Amino acid sequence: MITTVTLNAAIDKTYLVPGFALDKLYRVEQMTATAGGKGINVARVIHALGEEVTASGFAAGFHGQMILHKLGEEGIPADFVLVEGESRVCLNILDPGRGTQTELLEQGPSVSPDDIDAMRDKVTALAARSSHIVFSGSLPRGCAPTLYAELIEIARRAGALPILDTSGTALEEGVKSTPALIKPNEHEVSRLTGGGADASEDEVVPAIRQLMASGIGRVVVSLGARGALAGVGGALYRVSLPAVKGINPVGSGDSMVAGLVVADKRGLSAEDGLILGAACGTANALMPSAGQVRLDDVESLRNQIQVERIG
Repeated sequence: MITTVTLNAAIDKTYLVPGFALDKLYRVEQMTATAGGKGINVARVIHALGEEVTASGFAAGFHGQMILHKLGEEGIPADFVLVEGESRVCLNILDPGRGTQTELLEQGPSVSPDDIDAMRDKVTALAARSSHIVFSGSLPRGCAPTLYAELIEIARRAGALPILDTSGTALEEGVKSTPALIKPNEHEVSRLTGGGADASEDEVVPAIRQLMASGIGRVVVSLGARGALAGVGGALYRVSLPAVKGINPVGSGDSMVAGLVVADKRGLSAEDGLILGAACGTANALMPSAGQVRLDDVESLRNQIQVERIG
């Protein structure tokens, strides 16, 4: 089994609004609402790929119950810690004519020390039954920035390979516990190794090498439509993507993580694992909602993605 942990889960609402602009009234004709948050997106794609997965995290209030209900509708087992307050709603407004995307993200609930203790226990129990455990997304209010680092250690001691996909201080602290895989973007990876926010590709490669040398076995750096640079087991790779006409890029990074984790669970080679991860990320961009892929798209894209060893 693979477990995903979404500490700041959400209801993701996507509105399709042609000609969207400020200071106007719109009657939305096309809307989707799904259980969301980065780890839930990962779980959804893992489930679509046919692997056993359990989604966990914090869930609060009426919105939290809706998240659990939506996961149940999709056939994804859920094992959440219930807390006070209200889980957040995240809005994504797409204008297909202009190709714009506007996101409004609520903060979500504030968790207590008792809630965090319950999450430590939950991770211990789930990791003992999991091959991999994926920690994704932002930390809710009430959590120390070191929480992911602590949960990574808990998961490793319980026997699961820990994966981390977050940003900012939570990422900077989390890598100190050497997760098995991280997936920062080019700006985040530079900051992790003491660089600036505007890293060039020439600066990304030594940053990947430095992080692998620290004990992180796989470092996959997203470059958006330009593909990715990756370090796996000491080797460096460039991932090149086909040109596609995407609908909604939200969730593509999460979908890539899902593909990478499934590939590792199945024992695929470094090259084939990167191909599956990139195919899932690209397939997600063809869908209107985050964390969704069509298997036909994934298989088609696997034949179009190129992975080249560069070091």
